Amino acid sequence: QVQLVETGGGLVQAGGSLRLSCAASGRTRSISARGWFRQAPGKEREFVAAINWSGGSTYYADSVKGRFTISRDNTKNTVYLQMNSLKPEDTAVYYCAADSRRLSVVKHVEPDEYDYWGQGAQVTVSS
Repeated sequence: QVQLVETGGGLVQAGGSLRLSCAASGRTRSISARGWFRQAPGKEREFVAAINWSGGSTYYADSVKGRFTISRDNTKNTVYLQMNSLKPEDTAVYYCAADSRRLSVVKHVEPDEYDYWGQGAQVTVSS
């Protein structure tokens, strides 16, 4: 079993920044990828960013490229999402995810490519 705990959500004005953290515990040995997704009211959960745990390759949704950065701390089993230049359309519940199945997926951009999820962190961007 893997447990993911998210911190760092909050309310910020447009143009501001937030940093989300997601710490993994339990049987973390098998984790091969970490990702961030978000879900706004009435919308499907959408991909934000992903990182390959062994190689460190990163992937971003076009909507956040140049503004968001995903990073990792292997010793802490923690992934981060630095969000800069936030826009009102970034408002959503942000979910951390981990793939423990070692799926043969390069980018891990779909929700069903992950099997563990954090509790969600509300990010609200006001204008």
